[in-house]
Amino acid sequence: MAVTKAKKAEQIEKLNRELQKASSMIVGTFSKLTVAKDYELRKTVRSAGGRYQVVKNTLAKRASEGTKVAEALKGLKGVSSVAYTEGDPVALAKAISKYVADNPEFSFKSGVLEGRVISVNEIKALATMPSKEEIYSKLLFLMNAPAQRLVTVMSAVGRDLAVVVSQAVEKKKFKEAGEAAS
Repeated sequence: MAVTKAKKAEQIEKLNRELQKASSMIVGTFSKLTVAKDYELRKTVRSAGGRYQVVKNTLAKRASEGTKVAEALKGLKGVSSVAYTEGDPVALAKAISKYVADNPEFSFKSGVLEGRVISVNEIKALATMPSKEEIYSKLLFLMNAPAQRLVTVMSAVGRDLAVVVSQAVEKKKFKEAGEAAS
């Protein structure tokens, strides 16, 4: 059953609204992808905070006009799908790269990172980067380390003084108040 012009216009408008918000996108292709595998891929993309859609090439090109991802959707050939996110592009790249490693029937065509078209190799490199949370935790550790060392050094003075006084008391190096007055 053919899709009417009105239905196509509606699909284009919906995809355009979603692509306007997308900061990053990965364009892929597949062959002989079963329904179960497709469901698994959609679930993987959703868990990474993204959205996944199989698109018609001409509709995708029209829907992407005026968006950051328009350049990647020009001149598509064959079966195409897009996974896009407003959030962490590294999480999306990691999720899809893991899926591609397990399912050779799916492969990358290109991608977009913050409005710039990236190659398949750059997508794979993006997938090896640490996530935002990992970077934040490393940065906080590096910022916290000097303060932690300073506190350790400052507390060492008091601790060392207490140890010296304790050892002096044990060796009876201090005279009692009554002995000193006599």
